[in-house]
Amino acid sequence: MISPALKIARDAGSRIMAIYETDFEIETKADNSPLTSADKASHSTIVRELEKLTPDVPILSEESSEIPYAERSKWDQYWLIDPLDGTREFIARNGEFTVNIALISHHKPVLGVVHVPARNQDYFGCQGAAAFKRDGEELPRQIHVTRKAHSPVRVVGSRSHRARSLDRYLKNLGEHVMVGMGSSLKLCLVAAGEADIYPRLGPTSEWDIAAAHAVVDSAGGQVTGLDGQPILYNTKSDILNPHFIVFGDVSRDWTEYA
Repeated sequence: MISPALKIARDAGSRIMAIYETDFEIETKADNSPLTSADKASHSTIVRELEKLTPDVPILSEESSEIPYAERSKWDQYWLIDPLDGTREFIARNGEFTVNIALISHHKPVLGVVHVPARNQDYFGCQGAAAFKRDGEELPRQIHVTRKAHSPVRVVGSRSHRARSLDRYLKNLGEHVMVGMGSSLKLCLVAAGEADIYPRLGPTSEWDIAAAHAVVDSAGGQVTGLDGQPILYNTKSDILNPHFIVFGDVSRDWTEYA
């Protein structure tokens, strides 16, 4: 279902870009995070089209997250979407925001599409197949993680959320080059071999990373908690991820610096 999911993500991206060029209003959600009409427009587009594509597969979205765990816990398969990941980047108009669509099966992301509307780029992958990046209307090209980390280590981190725990991690890591990036693009840079690691030592939600997690997996990388175990989805009542690290070089224990 990669092709229809890509089309849906691109359609949502078009809705987002139409609003991007206007003087949009900004609301504040209960958790103090921003919300715009672009979030809502993308959400409605994705949900409508996914319901047509797979009417029997449930959908969990950041903008409709009130589904109780008693119901979600019965799902073997579902779509997990973030209609506009990086709303702060959208508001700042720096282009580093994405549309994320993931298919979760038995707690694992088995398909992921990440669309970058402002750059007209796509990252995508699915279980048992390779990962790809597409620029505009060009043919997709296969991507893969870097098997041997560079020296100094190329670290990608959040442009909007920087915690003291990351500063400690970087101090322990030693010589490195830091690249600031917004949204799920951080995971995509690791998947494409453009960064070695992405340590996330602050709060994120499952819809923030699921689609890009599938891309990383397909590119030969890993997304693990600080215990070294793979990140899983829909295993508990809340939708918060534990702290995690994204990497391609398995010869090093990246958790030892946390």
